[in-house]
Amino acid sequence: MNSKNIKKHLNAKLKDWAKHIDNEEVKEIVEENTIITGGAMVSLLTGERPHDYDVYFRTKEACIKVAKYYVDKWNATHQDKPVSLKVGEDGSVKCFIQSKGIADEDEKSESVIAYNFESTEQEDEEMGIVSDRDPAEDDGKDKYRPRFLTSNAITLSDKIQIVTRFYGEVVDIHKNYDFVHCTCAWSSWDNEVFLPQKALECIINKELYYVGSKYPLCSIIRTRKYIERGYHINAGQYVKMCMQLNELDLKDVKVLEEQLTGVDTTYFQMMIDELQKYEQENGSDKVDTTYVMKVINKLF
Repeated sequence: MNSKNIKKHLNAKLKDWAKHIDNEEVKEIVEENTIITGGAMVSLLTGERPHDYDVYFRTKEACIKVAKYYVDKWNATHQDKPVSLKVGEDGSVKCFIQSKGIADEDEKSESVIAYNFESTEQEDEEMGIVSDRDPAEDDGKDKYRPRFLTSNAITLSDKIQIVTRFYGEVVDIHKNYDFVHCTCAWSSWDNEVFLPQKALECIINKELYYVGSKYPLCSIIRTRKYIERGYHINAGQYVKMCMQLNELDLKDVKVLEEQLTGVDTTYFQMMIDELQKYEQENGSDKVDTTYVMKVINKLF
């Protein structure tokens, strides 16, 4: 899909989402402050159906307003699984789920949380795909409702994933990105598509090129997903990730938890819970490698 059609497609997706927002202030914020980047852009460029749309916001205020709107929506229908919104001293916007770390509409318990998102008929037409979905099979629930919440993101139905952990201009968002092929983006306020040359080269060649990240552990884990999708990576990229990882103290559970940002699995959350419990019981701010390996062997 070329940039003109990508703009058309993402504009249509945003409008469809916005019309299901019943708060005019939040609707305007979404329309004027949204950035879509990551895997959806890669899928559109290669003519594939996006699995979901990673949404970021241009400002901290926009991120907080939209996150609060959906946290309130969640709490109104899930009083037994309340979620609160917290803004950290570092400016991070996080959903806090008491004791579990995640809030799931379907209460699934799997090693990896993944939803089989269905596309809309309009999206199928734009992608040249004939949809075989029967409208009568719709579950009757609201479109774009919050389905799954973690500390870093709010996943809505209809393929929208709101990332609350980061916000800012496109260049600021991409400072937190690890692989260059994910750095194509679209901004709602000016309807512009950003297509960096190196990103396009890596998409064409299915190459993983590491540009550095605050979360190298997450990046190493993420390579599994891309390799399964046919991407290749040379040994030098792993050395770059390991060099950055070597600067961190993963025996500090807070550091370890932060490094797993973007790896939303129930098993990792259970691991962090176990390690935090170990710290409290032993009065220590560190865990030893042997115990971590024992917990991992138990859970995975």
